[in-house]
Amino acid sequence: MRGDQIYVYRNLWDFDSMYEHHGIDCGDGTVIHYRKPSEIVEKTSWVTFSRGNQVSVKHYSQGFCFVSDIVVARAENRLGEAKYNFLFNNCEHFATWCKTGISHSKQIQDFIPVMGKLNKTKLYEVIKRSLKQTDHNNAERLVQQALGDIKVVWDQIQPEYKQTIAEIESWEKVAKEAVKRDRDDLARAALEKKRDYQQKAWKLEQELNELADMTEKLLINDKF
Repeated sequence: MRGDQIYVYRNLWDFDSMYEHHGIDCGDGTVIHYRKPSEIVEKTSWVTFSRGNQVSVKHYSQGFCFVSDIVVARAENRLGEAKYNFLFNNCEHFATWCKTGISHSKQIQDFIPVMGKLNKTKLYEVIKRSLKQTDHNNAERLVQQALGDIKVVWDQIQPEYKQTIAEIESWEKVAKEAVKRDRDDLARAALEKKRDYQQKAWKLEQELNELADMTEKLLINDKF
């Protein structure tokens, strides 16, 4: 309906992930949104916006929302804007501002805390590129926020890594004890368990190293 904040799911670059692409329904078969790849606020057809995907409506059960005509007018007022920034002024920021008056993106708020599952080098380049496009004071604040989010992920992975190392040591002891008792079958089973935990530990160590590398890059390049 006219004035609705709508969204569709699209692929997030070459990450194995999806994101919500938001826009404002004008009620006449057109949508105003930060169009990709032009990165300009444009009014396009519903088909261009949806790309054949299912369109959903963003609902606000609580809080203030403008009436439909004002929402559309706010969107129209920004037509032609070319200030797209993935982290700080994306399609969701735009549509939420039109609807509520607040520039906010929940999916960006949730983006960095799940970066343990993403390619850290690519993610760092996205952060770096976005920070270059914002002002100095805001960039410093956002670097600190990014570092805080990295710590959240680190604090989730490190205890699991330590527990995995403990499991490796435990199964090593079990295997040695089994050998002493001439129980080759138990020794083989214990060593198999040990190998499984070694593989898990290697993956967790890689994630920790990547997070440490990203932290170092952010600290070194905090002026961008």
